[in-house]
Amino acid sequence: MWLIEPRTVGDEEVLYKPLVVGGAPEDEKDGVAGGIYRADSFICGAAIHAGAISNIEGGSAVLELVGQHAGYPSTDRNGIESVGFNSSFPRSFRFVPGATSECRDLRWPLLFITATCTAILSVFTTSPGVFFFSNFIALFLHVSFVSDPPDMNSYYSVISITLGRLLPSTFIMYVIYHFVVRRTLLNLRAQFEKTILWMGGCWIGALNNETFDQWIPVQRLTPHDIAQQPGAIPALLITVGAILAIALGQAWSFRVEGRMRRYLVVYGIFVGGLLVLMTIPNMNLRIHHYIIGILLLPGTSMQTRPSLLYQGLLVGLFINGVARWGYASILSTPADLLRDAQLGSALPEILAPQILAGVGSMMSNITFSWTWPPPTQELGDENRYDSGATELSQWYDGISILVNDVERFRSYPDSEDSMREPEEEVEQPHFTWTRNPRDLQHPEYFRFAYMRGGMAQDYTKAGIWGADGGWTQMLPGPSR
Repeated sequence: MWLIEPRTVGDEEVLYKPLVVGGAPEDEKDGVAGGIYRADSFICGAAIHAGAISNIEGGSAVLELVGQHAGYPSTDRNGIESVGFNSSFPRSFRFVPGATSECRDLRWPLLFITATCTAILSVFTTSPGVFFFSNFIALFLHVSFVSDPPDMNSYYSVISITLGRLLPSTFIMYVIYHFVVRRTLLNLRAQFEKTILWMGGCWIGALNNETFDQWIPVQRLTPHDIAQQPGAIPALLITVGAILAIALGQAWSFRVEGRMRRYLVVYGIFVGGLLVLMTIPNMNLRIHHYIIGILLLPGTSMQTRPSLLYQGLLVGLFINGVARWGYASILSTPADLLRDAQLGSALPEILAPQILAGVGSMMSNITFSWTWPPPTQELGDENRYDSGATELSQWYDGISILVNDVERFRSYPDSEDSMREPEEEVEQPHFTWTRNPRDLQHPEYFRFAYMRGGMAQDYTKAGIWGADGGWTQMLPGPSR
C-alpha cells in the first residue's frame, strides 16, 4: 500500500511510497534485523523492510510493541526505503527475530489452477455462451477471493459482498454479451487464437492490480493526482494516444463492414451523456474501471484479432473494477475525491514562541500563542459553514496542535468569546510544551491547524524546536 496523498513525517513530506518510518540499520542483512519502527508505519511494508516476510511469497511474523522511542534511521532494505525521523514518538514496534514461520502466498498456485482451467475451457468450447459466462464467473470469483479481494474483516463478509456484486454484474454482462460479445465469438473456430487473445487479454485486465497499476503511474484520473504524481502526465499522454490509435483502427473496421453510422450514433449518445454529467455543479466526473469497460466494449463487436484482444481486456477491467471496488458512482463530490489530501483551509497565524531554557536538570519549555480568526458577519448559517470558503473569516471552532506528528492539544474558544464583537479584547490563547533534559539531543516538530466541527483542517508546515534550544519558524503552506 502506497501513500497517494502527501503525509508529513517531522518536516519531510512522504508521497507515493509505503509509510515505513525507521527500521534496521543497513549493515544488518541476515534474517529479521529487529529494527524499531514508528507505530504509525504500515505493518506489511515494515515487515517486508525488516525481512520478516517476502513481498512475493508473503509470510508471517511476530510483532512486539516497544513503547516510546527516539531516533528512527532511514534505511533501504528489501526494495523499500524507510523514512527517517530524528525525534521521539510515543509508540513503536519491532519484529521479533527468529519468530517467523513458514507461510506461503497461495495467490500464485491458485492463479495457475484457475488460468489452466479457463484455458482448457476456452480451447475445447465452441459455444459462445458457455465460454463467456463460465469464464466470466470464474474470473470474477478469482478476483474476489484470491487476486484482489475487497477490504473486509472476515471471509464471510467477502462472500457476502461478492455475491451482492456478482448478480447485477451477470445481468450487465448478459446485455453486453447479447449486443457485443456474441457477434465476436459466434461461429469462431480459431480456438487457440481465442484462448491467447481473448482469454489472455481478459486475465491481464482482471489482474489490473498486478498489471496496469504496476506499469502505469496514474492512481486516479483527477487533475490533482496527475499533477503531483511523478511520470503521470507522460503516461497519461501515451495511454490516451494508444486509445485514440485503437479507436481509429476499430472505426476503420466498422466502416469496412458498413456499420460506421450506427456506432457513431451509439458513441454520440455516450459522449453527450458524459458532457451533460460534467455540467452538474459541485460534482466531479469519475470514469472507473467498470465504466471504461461498458463504454468501450461496443467498439469491439467484430470478429478480428485486435477485437478479440481488446474485448477480453475490457471484460477483465470490468471484472476487476466491480469485484474489487463495487459500483462506485460516476459522479463524486470534491470532498470524496480529497480523501486525505489538503483541504485548502486557512492556516493559524502562530506568534513567535517564548522559550524558557532549563539549566542542568531543570525542564525547558516553549509557549505558543495565536489569535482566533474573527467571527463571520451576520450573513446566516449557510455563509458561516460554506465549505467553499477559505478566508480567515470562515468559521472555525478550535485549534489542534501536533507535537512530533501526534496530536497533543486541542483548544476551543469560549462560547462568549465566539460571540464577541470584533472590537472586544479577550485573553490570548496559548499552549506550553515542556521538554525533559534527556530529550535535549532531539529536535521537536510542531504543527498547527484550525478545526471545524471537531475535525482538524490543514496543518501548517512544521516549526522546529532544535536540540540547541533555537526555534525555526514553519515555512509557508499547508501539510497533512
